[in-house]
Amino acid sequence: MAQEAFLSAYRNQARFDGRNEKAWICKIATNKCLDHKRKASNNQIPTEDTYFDELVDNKSTIEENCLDNLVKEKLLSCCNDLKPPYDEVARDYFYREMAVSEMAAKYERNEKTVQTQIYRAKAMLQKSYGKG
Repeated sequence: MAQEAFLSAYRNQARFDGRNEKAWICKIATNKCLDHKRKASNNQIPTEDTYFDELVDNKSTIEENCLDNLVKEKLLSCCNDLKPPYDEVARDYFYREMAVSEMAAKYERNEKTVQTQIYRAKAMLQKSYGKG
């Protein structure tokens, strides 16, 4: 920053009125620092540590995504193998992750009835999932 300030002062010495050169150079240095700070905040370049930490926190690996997809496919297949009404309840609750209240409204059933069906569907899924 100091180098840029002195370079700017050299380039613009024709504009300098000859009074209080210390204040003039300090003002140039201050303005250069403020400009640099503005640019730096707009163009932040993450360090390696920050970059990789964010990758780990925000995204899973390709392998994890593939495994998740395989598990979801197997779960959907097992849900589809159940008898009605447990098949639709299992799909909505375990695969689509709907809330019990949403499901009760969708099926026009009591929430307790839906909870019981979920409980039974879960037991059936545990049996069928273990076989495959």
